[in-house]
Amino acid sequence: MKLTICFNKLTEMKTLKQILLSILMLAFTSSLMQCKEEKKEDTTEEKTETVVDNKSMIEKSEFGKTEDGTTIEQYSLKNANGVELKVITYGGRITSLKVPNKDGKLENIVLNFDDIRDYEKDNPFFGALIGRYGNRIANGKFTLEGKEYKLATNDGKNHLHGGVNGFDRVVWTAEPMEIEKGLTIKLTYNSKDGEEGYPGNLGVEVVYTLTNDNAVEVSYNATIDKATIVNLTQHAYFNLTGDFSKDILNHLVLIAADAYLPVDETLIPTGEIRNVEGTPFNFNTSKKIGQDINAENEQLKRGKGYDHCWVLNGKKGDMRLVASAYDETSGRFMEIFSEEPAIQFYTGNFLDGTLPIPNGGTYGHRTGFCLETQHYPDSPNQADFPSTVLLPGETYKTKTTFKFSTK
Repeated sequence: MKLTICFNKLTEMKTLKQILLSILMLAFTSSLMQCKEEKKEDTTEEKTETVVDNKSMIEKSEFGKTEDGTTIEQYSLKNANGVELKVITYGGRITSLKVPNKDGKLENIVLNFDDIRDYEKDNPFFGALIGRYGNRIANGKFTLEGKEYKLATNDGKNHLHGGVNGFDRVVWTAEPMEIEKGLTIKLTYNSKDGEEGYPGNLGVEVVYTLTNDNAVEVSYNATIDKATIVNLTQHAYFNLTGDFSKDILNHLVLIAADAYLPVDETLIPTGEIRNVEGTPFNFNTSKKIGQDINAENEQLKRGKGYDHCWVLNGKKGDMRLVASAYDETSGRFMEIFSEEPAIQFYTGNFLDGTLPIPNGGTYGHRTGFCLETQHYPDSPNQADFPSTVLLPGETYKTKTTFKFSTK
């Protein structure tokens, strides 16, 4: 009898231990499953920020830190064709644009650096967003509504590309998005009243879109609370060969313009609008950049090559083909469509072999060219040029598209 009771008690104790052990194991398992689930959710959330689908993708990474410790992000947009656009928040700069050649090989075609320090040093605006005013303003001043404004002078006595610390040197806020026709990065920046001498608080939004058909769209929007001037552009240097040790003189370029703006010795427009017919500035029919670049011409001497603004055919505000470039060796073909009234064609005349190429070597003379859609240089001081004034209640809005293919 005592033995039976003892055994029963032992059995009860054993059962109790099992129950307690089971409870502990259940709690542990539940906690483990919860951790795994949270980790799974975290991973999924991270992917939803970067992966759009199985073929196209947006990725965010750290490009580096500025001298003052600010983290600079890089966003990589890749479409289903493998075309990849990379943009950093420092200056909204395009740091890479990989497009295929005629054999399908993807190569970067924009001049760039791989170190944030090189972008912080003096450099020729590689891949940068330019503002508040793209190009030059004579003597760094203009008058608006009866008041004279003095701007920073950073190109001799003139103001160039927004000043000493223009939009190419500010840190933009980035937001990646997906839209039906492709992938986008929206960059925003608030330029304060008085920045580099400009009046008004300017809110700027620039959207880069990599489309499914291998185009890069750049859309600009800006609003102001006080009358100001605005002329935004993108300053990518192209070399369609994909080999930055080669110059760009064999590229075939077309510019849909019957006139250009002659400049003085400081590269400020004289006010004349000159017909291109019979001059080295006639690109209405596609021709090699190098065909006339060294011709005996006073304007070419002043720019040390092409560094001039062309007055585009067609109506300002209408999206139309304004320029194209073609490299026969790679087969890469770039078309530029824009709503802007003008385009600055610059042939890398001041590249002098002192700036580093990421994979070794240096950028030599004329190893990249720019086609910057914009309003005319020095418009605020030249009454006959299209106005660049932006008033409160108005919206600055324009778009340029770079379309890539092979032939």
